Amino acid sequence: MPKAEVGSTKYLNNKLKSKGLQRLRWYCQVCEKQCRDENGFKMHTQSESHVRQMLLIGEDPRKHISDYSNQFQRDFLQLLRTAHGEKQVHMNHFYQEYIASKEHVHMNATKWPSLTEFAKHLGRESLCRVEDLDKGLHIAWIDNSPENLRRQDAIRKKERQDKGDEEREQALIREQVARAERDATEKAMDDDADEEARMLKREEGEKIKLNFGTKSKETGPPSPPPSKEHGTDEITGAEADEITQAQSTQESPAGAVSTPPPPEK
Repeated sequence: MPKAEVGSTKYLNNKLKSKGLQRLRWYCQVCEKQCRDENGFKMHTQSESHVRQMLLIGEDPRKHISDYSNQFQRDFLQLLRTAHGEKQVHMNHFYQEYIASKEHVHMNATKWPSLTEFAKHLGRESLCRVEDLDKGLHIAWIDNSPENLRRQDAIRKKERQDKGDEEREQALIREQVARAERDATEKAMDDDADEEARMLKREEGEKIKLNFGTKSKETGPPSPPPSKEHGTDEITGAEADEITQAQSTQESPAGAVSTPPPPEK
């Protein structure tokens, strides 16, 4: 049966009918043709074009399967990198995003029998981080490009530098704290020593002697008696006789009889 011409009514009707995803079991990867039902797929496998393509693949099936597998892996990782980056995503949910394009390579044409085996292959090759969580397999793309490796190296160097600066600051703070503690300890010890020095110490059985005596005052020559003021500095004869009598009384020993001065003539 000939194909409908491009742009004709039949061609547009066929496009509308084939819009969206169809059954995977009715898709021919060799001819890249999607059939709408089982009868259409059966008729396609009996067509001359399909038989000719299968004869070509039959000559070297491993080569064609390897090509399909490489193309499937390349397109899968390209979509994962552009859509999610290095973010973790559910494996089955992302596969639904991948097969949304009708022109994609289907997994039944590759060497992997299931999506789980393909996820294991990505993990073994270190292409993705694969984790088996409670909700199923999760994958995350690993960026092994030279630009990303240089960027990660620069980030690690900066982190080590920041960590070294922080460690030096912490060591300086610890040293200051230790020095302050030593200074405080030495000051406390000095205060205790001064307090002990000020305390009164005596041995056991020793008696305490207290001396309440006063120091003797140094005696000097007697000072002359103050002179009486008479308006002038001259001393009269009567005052001189009184002064002489007083001094002789002080200098004479006890019991001696003082001789009175002779009467004035």
